[in-house]
Amino acid sequence: MKEYKFDLTDKRIGRIATEIAVVLMGKNLPDYAPNVVAKVKVLVENASKLDICEKKKNSKVYDHYSGYPGGRKEILLKDLIEKKGYSEVLKNAVYGMLPKNKLRDQLMKNLIIKE
Repeated sequence: MKEYKFDLTDKRIGRIATEIAVVLMGKNLPDYAPNVVAKVKVLVENASKLDICEKKKNSKVYDHYSGYPGGRKEILLKDLIEKKGYSEVLKNAVYGMLPKNKLRDQLMKNLIIKE
């Protein structure tokens, strides 16, 4: 099991999330196979030191729809940070960049975030 460490001090969220997603999928390894979960662990440190500008904090909206009438929920990025912290923001970004199949939840288990 290979371990990768990322330090997020003064890094942009989208740029670092793509790097993390590629490593989680194992695309940087010579024995990459899209149908196999790579044997890697990704340790992320200093998530609270991410470089997110104020304009994005006030304008980025995460929404979720339950499927029921009136079941749409919206939350701003700054409110998500206050409620659940920077780690949840990074998880959402990486989660959206992974392939949408049955391996996605298994891949996310290999991501460890420390604020």
